[in-house]
Amino acid sequence: MTTPTRTKPATSAKAARPASATRPRTTSAKPATSKPGLSKSRVPKPRAARPASDEPLLTAEDVAKAFALSRKSTSIELKLTIPATGHRATIKRLKLDPVEAQPRQAFFFDTPKLDLFKAGVVVRARRIQGGRGDTVIKLRPVEPDKLDPELRRSASFKIELDMMPGGFVCSASFKGACTNKEVLDVNAGDMPLSELFSKGQRAFYEAHAPAGITLDSLVTLGPVFLLKAKHQPKDFDRGVTVEMWLYPDGSRILEISTKCLPEEAFQAAAEFKAYLSRCGIAIGGTQEPKTKSALDFFIAHPD
Repeated sequence: MTTPTRTKPATSAKAARPASATRPRTTSAKPATSKPGLSKSRVPKPRAARPASDEPLLTAEDVAKAFALSRKSTSIELKLTIPATGHRATIKRLKLDPVEAQPRQAFFFDTPKLDLFKAGVVVRARRIQGGRGDTVIKLRPVEPDKLDPELRRSASFKIELDMMPGGFVCSASFKGACTNKEVLDVNAGDMPLSELFSKGQRAFYEAHAPAGITLDSLVTLGPVFLLKAKHQPKDFDRGVTVEMWLYPDGSRILEISTKCLPEEAFQAAAEFKAYLSRCGIAIGGTQEPKTKSALDFFIAHPD
């Protein structure tokens, strides 16, 4: 900037400017432009608002309870259900081969009013490709300390903590084996339902089912046809399981899960979340428990 000479008239444009024409910096809508040779005024830029996360958050109390339950569980399963609009993209991002998925059928048994489910009891049988099947009597939620210690020593019995965005549930499962034909015979009415389960399973059911509701009085709800695929990602140390549940009306549920040991629960949850993020899979949205969804569907669609 050129220094004014002493011979320049005192009534220069700058000097002659009325006081009212000077823009006060404190009320300016736009920051004043700095002139050459002068320091620029430091006007802080407004920060962009961070979008609110769709991921449900657990309270400190919930985290403490989940941690306590994890220490008393046999295994931990981390689960995430994907909205229907994201099914195709999710399968592609996980690089799954659908031809490798194993077909299954899941049959549930309850009263027409879902009295068992309301009491926290689930009775299920599955047909699995290859002729073998399995059964389970499940109780949830449970307090592990209140379960029979002798029962916990059984290889067929396990306590599992399911963790999903915004929630968790601890369940006790008594598993058994059967054949595909036996499941079909029960569904056709050619075999009593009680014969599908072991003596230990029947005792577990009688100890926790509502009084007066026997296994042989239950009705069949289902089956749900499903595809189950196991996947070992290159950038994730744990195996990943993907299940697609297909309902007769064309609706679907897609669930991604992984398992870990109780002492690895929170580390595994962080690693699983990071893996899903790398795959571009959002964590959040409404979670659809598979069992409840199946029961609700077949009660609403009895035929």
